[in-house]
Amino acid sequence: QVQLVESGGGLVQAGGSLRLSCAASGRTFSNYAMGWFRQAPGKERECVAAINWSGFNTYYAASWQGRHIISRDNAKNTVYLQMNSLRPEDTADYYCELDSRPYRTPTGGRNQYVYWGQGTQVTVSS
Repeated sequence: QVQLVESGGGLVQAGGSLRLSCAASGRTFSNYAMGWFRQAPGKERECVAAINWSGFNTYYAASWQGRHIISRDNAKNTVYLQMNSLRPEDTADYYCELDSRPYRTPTGGRNQYVYWGQGTQVTVSS
């Protein structure tokens, strides 16, 4: 059974940084693309970034490219999202999601990913 556990969220002032982590179990993590998604109150869930199985191919949504960095450590079954220069509009619940099939190119499409965790809340104060 796939389990994804996000952590690292919290309250931070605008301009600050946070590093989100997602620990995965229940599947050969190193074979699958992973994505970080966010869901703001009253909004649909949207992709921030995604990374392929090896870590050498990444995808970033235009709104976050250049500020946030996705990475993974397959030895630790963990994917990270380094969030920099945070803004109040970054406030949302953040979820990591796991691809439904192995060895695929990461995209921002929600239908690529079928497993997600409970989320971690990020609040950015102005």
